[in-house]
Amino acid sequence: MAENNQTLPPQHQEQRPGKESAMHPCPQYKAEEYKAAGKLEGKVAVITGANSGIGRAVAVVFAREGADIVLLYLDQSEDAEETRREIEKHGRRCLTLAGDVADAAFCRMVVEETLGQCGHLDVLVNNAGEQHPQERLEDISEEQWEKTFRTNIFGMFHLTKAALPSMKAGGSIINTTSVTAYKGNPKLIDYSSTRGDHCLHPLPVGQPGAARHPCQRGGAGADLDAIDPLHLQRGGGGTFRRLYAAEASGTAGGGSAGLRVSRL
Repeated sequence: MAENNQTLPPQHQEQRPGKESAMHPCPQYKAEEYKAAGKLEGKVAVITGANSGIGRAVAVVFAREGADIVLLYLDQSEDAEETRREIEKHGRRCLTLAGDVADAAFCRMVVEETLGQCGHLDVLVNNAGEQHPQERLEDISEEQWEKTFRTNIFGMFHLTKAALPSMKAGGSIINTTSVTAYKGNPKLIDYSSTRGDHCLHPLPVGQPGAARHPCQRGGAGADLDAIDPLHLQRGGGGTFRRLYAAEASGTAGGGSAGLRVSRL
């Protein structure tokens, strides 16, 4: 796929999380050059943070590959509605659910609604993330530290735990991580710590021979993978150009706002 080398001005929003609907120019997420091949035909995918950014791009590409989408978002309803319209434009169903993945009860409700309205759950993408840059460790409040961990780690745990019993063999759970997990970032200490967990979490849960674990790779459960978007343009971005899977079962690579889904 061709590289998009367009340079766009940085943008800043005081409100967090920000809203893509307030950005100009708008992020590029449709990946119109992507050639779908029906790789997810008949599948149902739950994607957290799918109202914008990476989550939106994944949701649209998955829909183009034939999946129905359960779109989770915090409170950015305008962004969520735009994503829903784009998914439905490709002839797929989209269920939108607003709530906080840090809330275990909400995560259980998501699985119940998915099974009740869609009949099954095949793919879970833990993409939602909390990020608050600070110049120094001393500037990070206890409230910020706890909120970042509750969203980025507890949320992944709650939703994965709720989804696992309903996922069949051949299902897939994908955790979006970050290059900060390996390189760190002095302004994103709490965020980097949580993304590091996303890389490690799939290994003990998905490794072959995990005794009596419902998520054994190659057994009767779902595969787990960690995907690291190396290049994300923010402020006119929403495009991820190159991805790789961190020593897990699947592969990902290449593509503007696209994800190779040959493993799913």
